[in-house]
Amino acid sequence: QAQLEESGGGLAQAGDSLRLSCTSSRRTYAMGWFRQAPGKEREFVGVVTWSNSRYYADSVEGRFAISRDDAQNTVYLQLNSLKPEDTAVYYCAAGAILGSSISDYDYWGQGTQVTVSS
Repeated sequence: QAQLEESGGGLAQAGDSLRLSCTSSRRTYAMGWFRQAPGKEREFVGVVTWSNSRYYADSVEGRFAISRDDAQNTVYLQLNSLKPEDTAVYYCAAGAILGSSISDYDYWGQGTQVTVSS
């Protein structure tokens, strides 16, 4: 079992930056981020493994960056050049494989809201 807790969401204006954090109760191979906008399905944002392999969704490639601190069992999502369409609840997830599907992850956080105004 792993418990995940996100923090760092909030209000931002277009072009701003935010950093989200997710702390896990134990180390897992892959830690990913997903987001869910109102009325839409949850979608993959990015993932990092403990070997520092990273993979991003095309929609955030070049704007968002994932890093992890294994000493703290924490993963970060740096959101740069924010756009109104980035508004969503952002979820941290942990699992044993590198994947972009919801089913690839075993543990989920409660989510943190990011709202970007134009």
